[in-house]
Amino acid sequence: MRPPNLEAWPFTIPAIAQLVGAGGMDIAPGVTFIIGENGSGKSTLVEALAEVYPRRGFEHPHGSKTGPQASAEDSPLRHHLRARTHPRASPAGFFLRAELMHSYLAEVDTRGAGTRGAWDQERLQSRSHGESFLAVLEQRFADVGVYFMDEPEAALSFQSCLALLALLAQMRKEGSQVIVATHSPLLMSLPDAHLLEVGDWGLRRLERWDEADLVQSWRSFLEEPDLYLRHLMS
Repeated sequence: MRPPNLEAWPFTIPAIAQLVGAGGMDIAPGVTFIIGENGSGKSTLVEALAEVYPRRGFEHPHGSKTGPQASAEDSPLRHHLRARTHPRASPAGFFLRAELMHSYLAEVDTRGAGTRGAWDQERLQSRSHGESFLAVLEQRFADVGVYFMDEPEAALSFQSCLALLALLAQMRKEGSQVIVATHSPLLMSLPDAHLLEVGDWGLRRLERWDEADLVQSWRSFLEEPDLYLRHLMS
């Protein structure tokens, strides 16, 4: 493998440049949220981490056991990373990436048609998008393992995000490790979660969820939405 071109995307993204310069990063046990603006590198980072982790999922007859596969739009970062895992690390895991879930749900429905199994014979695509997401989460995240999510809140209502929050807390309690790229202040509020914020400065760890730029921006808007709207409409 040739060395990466550090003057080309995605290595010009400050967070990725910092990762490469530091020679890697440690992901703490439990739940880690990667947060930041669009283009800051959070999805690029989660995609690459999910690709290099040696997960095999669990045995199930319907659909891929580990989530939607790599996309042609993914960055080459994954080719320059290696996962360092504990010898007894679980091979179970799943990568939930919001933009590819429609095709994944169709695959599960097609392979599972006419077969009694974990989906109770109900087509996932006959449910709402959010209900399908939660059904996948409940089934595919059942084993203790390492799990990755890219903006899971995209399909979820406020109440469904609360359900996901409870699921994350349960997974952590059972011993799973979860890495989530998100724009959701609600998800980020999970007590004792690890927070990595990416931006023009690179990558930094936050001690409190309300230190994040995203949370402060939402608070400012909700306190005075008219101020924001007048500025946008003028």
